[in-house]
Amino acid sequence: MHSTSVLRQPAGNIAQALATFAHDLTLAAIPETVRTKSAHHIVDAIGLAFASHHFPFAGPGLNGIRAAAGSGNATVIGVDVQLAARDAALANGYLIHGLDFDDTHPASIVHPSVACLPAALALAESTNASWGQMITAYVAGMETAIRLGRAVKGGFHHVGFHATGIVSHFSSAVVAGKLLGLTAEQIVCAQGIAASTASGVQVFLENGAWTKRMHPGWGALAGITAAHMAQAGFAGPQRPYEGRFGLIDTHLQGLASEVDADSIAEELGSNWTMLDTSIKPYPVCHFIHGCAEAALQLRRELGPDAKIERIVCELPEATLPIVAEPASAKVVPKSDYEAKFSAQFVVAACFARERFTLAELSDQSLRDPHILSLAAKTECIKEAASNFPKYFSGAVSVTLADGRTLRAHVPMNLGSGERALSLDEIVGKFRGNAGLRLPAQGVDTVLDALLSATPETPVRDVMRALG
Repeated sequence: MHSTSVLRQPAGNIAQALATFAHDLTLAAIPETVRTKSAHHIVDAIGLAFASHHFPFAGPGLNGIRAAAGSGNATVIGVDVQLAARDAALANGYLIHGLDFDDTHPASIVHPSVACLPAALALAESTNASWGQMITAYVAGMETAIRLGRAVKGGFHHVGFHATGIVSHFSSAVVAGKLLGLTAEQIVCAQGIAASTASGVQVFLENGAWTKRMHPGWGALAGITAAHMAQAGFAGPQRPYEGRFGLIDTHLQGLASEVDADSIAEELGSNWTMLDTSIKPYPVCHFIHGCAEAALQLRRELGPDAKIERIVCELPEATLPIVAEPASAKVVPKSDYEAKFSAQFVVAACFARERFTLAELSDQSLRDPHILSLAAKTECIKEAASNFPKYFSGAVSVTLADGRTLRAHVPMNLGSGERALSLDEIVGKFRGNAGLRLPAQGVDTVLDALLSATPETPVRDVMRALG
């Protein structure tokens, strides 16, 4: 640890700025665009929670959580189970993030909804809050998660932490503080307590372990606990981010010099960073989306019978260690999770199947000789003119047996910026995901509950439809 910090100190206390913003925020102060986008992202997240039940990781994770959980009145999505709020938040976070198909803020490289929504739903239900109160807390949490991730410029990933796993502790503490009616000073304290629990190491990348899935839910559990402790008068650090041996120094070490700490509080309440959050059209790491889309464009152009000799994927340089290296392992992923983080496999599957859905992550797909032969012909290199991290850009070139080379470039990935998914596209994604768990009538019931909720609707009424 550096005895002297290399962090440029912010002009004001970061936790205080976030706490004051959250404490003072009202539903009326949230622009209509932000409220509408919130509703869309919540629909997307809930659909993913249902879909996760279809996969082998759901059972063991939920059984373990239930074995340790306290009884309570907070719903676990997709099952007839109610637990204590913090345990339900852990379970729902696990389900929402389980498929890595949840929303992403490109510049912060965090999945913000899962860093806020599990705590918001569980506490709002257990305290009998209204949908409007829940949305207000969720928006405060979204701004917290995104701004913390954005300020470190990818730093958490570079030193081996899962950024969503880190920021979810703080965003959940802010969400819980808002729903519990804490004072601004108590919300500062809750963030301070959360600094002692914030972790999430990326060692899961070695063997496709399931731990990444639990990180955001663990942040929700910790954030709810921190808010209750602050409410009870527990003394927490006042400068959890920028203080000596605070989050930035301990987690980023030498990279702390690159952190833009002032940006966290800048334009809070006027510049809504959550409007830049992307909903994923493909169930893979967002870093690969530009290349996946480019591959699908080329596949449509070439048709199914093209003889492909070589594929070159151009990816943002900072993402190569995560989604392209080591190449020997990436071309033959051993699990659905490894496949999601393999640009070689994803692009190969796009050429082989002219799509990339959850079906392309099945055991059968992982053993498909056509996909694997194309993956073996795929090389990943640095994208020269990248729009990352603003967008998940990418390009793909194919060399054919007849000597031709074709290239497709995607500067702005589908789901981002002005290419944001429409409500119809989001509902379509929801139906595909929730339909893995529910009959068609059940899918309609859940959609209706989510889309017809008004600010006055009790969250309990909505959650009843989700159980």
